[in-house]
Amino acid sequence: MLKINNLHARIQDGAEILKGINLQINPGEVHAIMGPNGAGKSTLASVVAGKEEYEVTDGEILFEGTDISEDAPEERAHKGIFLSFQYPVEIPGVTVTNFIKAAINENRKAKGLENMPAKEMLALVKENSEKLSIKRDFLNRSLNQGFSGGEKKRNEIFQMMMLNPKLAILDETDSGLDIDALRIVADGVNSFRKEGNAVLLITHYQRLLDYIEPDFVHVLADGKIIKTGDKSLALELEEKGYDWLLN
Repeated sequence: MLKINNLHARIQDGAEILKGINLQINPGEVHAIMGPNGAGKSTLASVVAGKEEYEVTDGEILFEGTDISEDAPEERAHKGIFLSFQYPVEIPGVTVTNFIKAAINENRKAKGLENMPAKEMLALVKENSEKLSIKRDFLNRSLNQGFSGGEKKRNEIFQMMMLNPKLAILDETDSGLDIDALRIVADGVNSFRKEGNAVLLITHYQRLLDYIEPDFVHVLADGKIIKTGDKSLALELEEKGYDWLLN
């Protein structure tokens, strides 16, 4: 599904951050990327999603066999790439429901489809909001305005489930969540997990992986993946930290 070959990237006119990333994610897989602060984890997520403040200087990003390095963020989204932001933006005056309705219909329009029928949309909203214990009044609030950190993260997972992308990139989804919210968010990710899609989790902490079991764990440091393993690698990092890999 996603194949990254020798990816080098930097902030526009700035220092190089990614220094030769190689990564392959197949349908049905969950990959977790861990690493110290400043390693390039969020940069990798942003570059795959096409955020314009970053520049690819070498290598390629293949999605379903096609190089998407030059695609705009909205083109990548229409192809099935979803990015949950580490710091979601607030949009006053646009409700959660109206935002997701517009996003779904834009995706359908890009595929040559008509808007989703209202009855189908309402059924989908009801199904996914119940999975995440989201109440109706929450759906009528302005997007992220006045939301707690946990509410913002839960809303991001709700958007992911509604859009049903092929690849979901979740950037520190566990940040700021208490144990109950973490469990609900993890349940949402697990219900989204299917043979035909894939998940890339970026996290500092092993605790998220107690609820979402990854197929692969990668350690990213100084712009490169320096070690890959299974879930046991995350447990080892929790116990030892990163110094034993960096020295």
